[in-house]
Amino acid sequence: MHYTGLELDRAGDRRSDAAWVAAQASLPGTRVLPMWRDQCLTRGGTPVVRRVSDAGPLLDEAAEPVFLGLDGDEAVFAADLSALTEDRARALAGADAVQDVRQLVAGIGMAEAGLLAYARGLLHWNRNQRFCGACGGPADSRHGGHLRVCRDCGKLLFPRIEPAVIMLIELAGRPRRCLLARHAQSGPQSFSTLAGFVEIGEGLEDAVRREAFEEAGVQVKSIVYQGSQAWPFPAGLMVGFRAEAASDTVRVDGAEVVDARWFTAAELRAHIDAGHVYRADSIGKFLIENWLAEDDAEENTNG
Repeated sequence: MHYTGLELDRAGDRRSDAAWVAAQASLPGTRVLPMWRDQCLTRGGTPVVRRVSDAGPLLDEAAEPVFLGLDGDEAVFAADLSALTEDRARALAGADAVQDVRQLVAGIGMAEAGLLAYARGLLHWNRNQRFCGACGGPADSRHGGHLRVCRDCGKLLFPRIEPAVIMLIELAGRPRRCLLARHAQSGPQSFSTLAGFVEIGEGLEDAVRREAFEEAGVQVKSIVYQGSQAWPFPAGLMVGFRAEAASDTVRVDGAEVVDARWFTAAELRAHIDAGHVYRADSIGKFLIENWLAEDDAEENTNG
């Protein structure tokens, strides 16, 4: 899946050493990923990557770089140019455009997409956590940008992760059917899996039950974990599940979800072929394709 499985040593045991982080940041071969207001700076559709040896002016005008990790012996940092105008940021980076990571995934490798999304999420948090939420005092960056500390009350501020559940709900019996929904902001034929944020005091399975019932009026059982995906847009963690519906009754909420229907495997494949289902970089794709693969396996077994 996109944005997961990043093979980068985050050096959690060393990034608390400010001198070590500073030494890594000064090495000529260290890579710097410049970003502007949560978007990648690109040239010819390719994300710009600079080396410290030729990134002096860029680093002089950027916010304090954040340390992403080590790629082998090579350090990787991200630099935020959000305080500048877009034209100035592009000029410093040698870029000709700014683009969202999700616009680029079709043309870059999954490892690069994961690194850029990681950089985006960490820069976003640092830019939006400049002050303490408890006393309002200024918060200084520590641990290479993975921690901020309030100057006034000393509160430790860590990056916030927002967990959400995403689920493929199936109906027992033959033909096999799964539930997909059309959300209020989606096109007339755009159906996807149900999803929603986990609330305080709620387990992941509790969130699956609640979201399925709130959005589609469906009671579910047999909830089984399928996988997870980082979704740093800006700070999500998508946790995927398969669940079984107690009945085929569907009653949408009319607010978040305006339509929901049961799809057979054949209907779902036709819908996908028409370009109406899921984002290519979403765990929803993983859930749907695994369900379809199981249907194929059953058909082959049954001859």
